[in-house]
Amino acid sequence: MKYNVLRAMTRDGSARVVVVNSTDIVNAAVKFHHPAPTSVAALGRVLTAASLMGTMLKEKDDTLTLRMFGDGPAGALIAVSDYKGNVRGYMQNPGADLPIRSDGKLDVRGVIGHGQLTVSRTFGGGEPQSGTVEIVSGEVAEDICNYFATSEQIPTECALGVLVSPDGTCAAAGGIMVQLLPFADEKIAQKIEDNAKNLFNISRIFERGATNSDVIKLALGDIEYDEFDEFDAEYKCNCSRERFRSAIAAFSDKQISDLCDEQGNIEAVCRFCGSKYKFKKSDFIK
Repeated sequence: MKYNVLRAMTRDGSARVVVVNSTDIVNAAVKFHHPAPTSVAALGRVLTAASLMGTMLKEKDDTLTLRMFGDGPAGALIAVSDYKGNVRGYMQNPGADLPIRSDGKLDVRGVIGHGQLTVSRTFGGGEPQSGTVEIVSGEVAEDICNYFATSEQIPTECALGVLVSPDGTCAAAGGIMVQLLPFADEKIAQKIEDNAKNLFNISRIFERGATNSDVIKLALGDIEYDEFDEFDAEYKCNCSRERFRSAIAAFSDKQISDLCDEQGNIEAVCRFCGSKYKFKKSDFIK
């Protein structure tokens, strides 16, 4: 697979489609966060959703943040994406796990629980624009559809899936999002809704070797469409020593001195990738 993101549009302009094979993205998250199996599935779905939504941004400096604050044992799940679908994320309790459900599925709904979903977009480094809805499912895909319908009035079909291997890594993961555009043909809209059943268990579809083009065909069926671009998205953290130094420099000299006196130095740890940065008092106070 040369690229893992593919975008398309129906030929009549009724709908846009984006699909991502996020297997490598989820495995990068596993490497950084060491989550339990149910948490792999939960975090993987949130990362995949944020990647899909990020590709709908317009400019390279735009960002999208997806937050799920549920009352389940996972705690908060957060993912940040850019306009190319590059994404990073973390969860409050990566060790959260639950017994397998009676249908043999991982209990993502249970580990996330009830609460709120918030989507924030920042355009060109400006102030975030946010929308918040209740978590209606906890399965993530249904919650994304509800967000778009409730907060942005955009009819959306979304499928997300993460297949977890016995060793705790990700065997396959991916997602697709189909959104109706203004003045969409009602017949096209109905076909898209009818075809949603073809996307059931999308992680298994990817595991069986389906390409992104194959997945789009499942979603659109006999609807005429054009694939218009494809590119790579990855798990990508933008932390740096300078970013942390600037953040710490915002504290007062006394606060910095107190931290250094207590710890000997200041160690900052990136919550997205685990990178550690150590600073001395002399890095801030001359």
